[in-house]
Amino acid sequence: QVQLVETGGGLVQPGGSLRLSCAASGFPFDNYAMSWYRQAPGKERELVATIPSTGGNTNYLDSVKGRFTISRDNVKRTVYLRMNSLKPDVTAVYYCNALMRGVFVTRNYWGQGTQVTVSS
Repeated sequence: QVQLVETGGGLVQPGGSLRLSCAASGFPFDNYAMSWYRQAPGKERELVATIPSTGGNTNYLDSVKGRFTISRDNVKRTVYLRMNSLKPDVTAVYYCNALMRGVFVTRNYWGQGTQVTVSS
């Protein structure tokens, strides 16, 4: 059974930090690129950060570059999103995503999301 379980969300004051975690099970984690998406109320889900299966070149939404860091631990089967210097505009539900594009098949899994609220 595939599971992606996000933790680490919550309420934080502007300027604060959070680290989100996403624990994966039920699929070969080190074959999958992992990403964090977010969806704010009334807006479409958007890609925040991606890390390839080998943990090489990462990519970020322009507005979070320099403040957010995505990383992964293939032994622990976990992907992280470190978020610093938080601003209210990052308030959203954050979702973990696992993606594997094979020659004949694509697999795409989602977590249930974790709420991040930045407010004073």
